[in-house]
Amino acid sequence: MADTHDHSPEVWTAGRLRDAIKDLPDDAPVYIGIASDPGNFNGYQERVLTAYEPAELHWAATKWTPERTEVQHTLFADWPAGTYDVLD
Repeated sequence: MADTHDHSPEVWTAGRLRDAIKDLPDDAPVYIGIASDPGNFNGYQERVLTAYEPAELHWAATKWTPERTEVQHTLFADWPAGTYDVLD
Protein backbone atom coordinates (compact mmCIF):
# COMPACT_ATOMS: atom_id res chain seq x y z
CA MET A 1 0.00 0.00 0.00
CA ALA A 2 1.32 3.47 -0.90
CA ASP A 3 2.16 5.99 1.82
CA THR A 4 0.15 9.19 1.87
CA HIS A 5 1.85 12.55 2.24
CA ASP A 6 0.17 15.86 3.00
CA HIS A 7 1.77 18.34 0.66
CA SER A 8 1.31 22.14 0.86
CA PRO A 9 4.12 23.88 -1.04
CA GLU A 10 4.55 27.63 -0.70
CA VAL A 11 3.51 28.87 -4.14
CA TRP A 12 5.55 31.83 -5.33
CA THR A 13 3.91 35.08 -6.41
CA ALA A 14 5.00 37.10 -9.45
CA GLY A 15 6.62 39.61 -7.08
CA ARG A 16 8.69 36.94 -5.35
CA LEU A 17 9.85 35.58 -8.72
CA ARG A 18 10.80 39.07 -9.94
CA ASP A 19 12.75 39.68 -6.75
CA ALA A 20 14.55 36.33 -7.02
CA ILE A 21 15.72 36.96 -10.60
CA LYS A 22 16.23 40.75 -10.48
CA ASP A 23 20.02 40.46 -10.89
CA LEU A 24 19.97 37.94 -13.74
CA PRO A 25 21.05 39.24 -17.14
CA ASP A 26 18.21 39.50 -19.68
CA ASP A 27 19.65 36.68 -21.80
CA ALA A 28 20.11 34.18 -18.93
CA PRO A 29 18.12 30.97 -19.53
CA VAL A 30 15.79 29.97 -16.71
CA TYR A 31 15.83 26.32 -15.65
CA ILE A 32 13.16 24.66 -13.57
CA GLY A 33 13.79 21.65 -11.32
CA ILE A 34 10.73 19.39 -11.16
CA ALA A 35 10.40 17.44 -7.90
CA SER A 36 10.57 13.67 -8.35
CA ASP A 37 7.96 13.25 -5.59
CA PRO A 38 5.99 15.85 -3.60
CA GLY A 39 8.57 18.03 -1.85
CA ASN A 40 11.51 15.83 -2.95
CA PHE A 41 14.10 17.60 -5.12
CA ASN A 42 16.72 14.84 -4.82
CA GLY A 43 16.94 13.48 -8.34
CA TYR A 44 14.82 16.33 -9.72
CA GLN A 45 14.08 16.60 -13.43
CA GLU A 46 15.57 19.64 -15.15
CA ARG A 47 13.45 21.68 -17.56
CA VAL A 48 13.79 25.08 -19.24
CA LEU A 49 11.20 27.84 -19.07
CA THR A 50 9.70 28.30 -22.53
CA ALA A 51 6.44 30.24 -22.25
CA TYR A 52 3.96 32.16 -20.14
CA GLU A 53 0.22 32.07 -20.67
CA PRO A 54 -2.57 33.70 -18.68
CA ALA A 55 -5.42 31.19 -18.83
CA GLU A 56 -8.95 32.33 -18.08
CA LEU A 57 -10.80 29.64 -16.13
CA HIS A 58 -14.59 29.61 -15.86
CA TRP A 59 -16.79 27.85 -13.32
CA ALA A 60 -20.52 27.62 -13.90
CA ALA A 61 -22.90 28.63 -11.16
CA THR A 62 -24.10 25.86 -8.89
CA LYS A 63 -26.85 25.65 -6.35
CA TRP A 64 -24.37 26.89 -3.71
CA THR A 65 -21.92 29.15 -5.59
CA PRO A 66 -22.24 31.89 -8.20
CA GLU A 67 -20.59 31.69 -11.61
CA ARG A 68 -17.01 32.88 -11.47
CA THR A 69 -14.01 33.53 -13.69
CA GLU A 70 -10.38 33.47 -12.58
CA VAL A 71 -7.09 34.05 -14.39
CA GLN A 72 -4.39 31.46 -13.75
CA HIS A 73 -0.89 32.62 -14.69
CA THR A 74 1.11 29.63 -15.93
CA LEU A 75 4.79 29.29 -16.81
CA PHE A 76 5.50 26.42 -19.22
CA ALA A 77 8.66 24.32 -19.23
CA ASP A 78 10.16 21.95 -21.78
CA TRP A 79 13.13 19.62 -21.89
CA PRO A 80 16.49 21.39 -22.41
CA ALA A 81 17.91 21.37 -25.96
CA GLY A 82 19.46 18.03 -26.85
CA THR A 83 18.85 14.65 -28.39
CA TYR A 84 16.50 12.29 -26.59
CA ASP A 85 15.14 8.80 -27.09
CA VAL A 86 11.37 9.18 -27.17
CA LEU A 87 9.20 6.23 -26.21
CA ASP A 88 5.99 5.74 -28.18
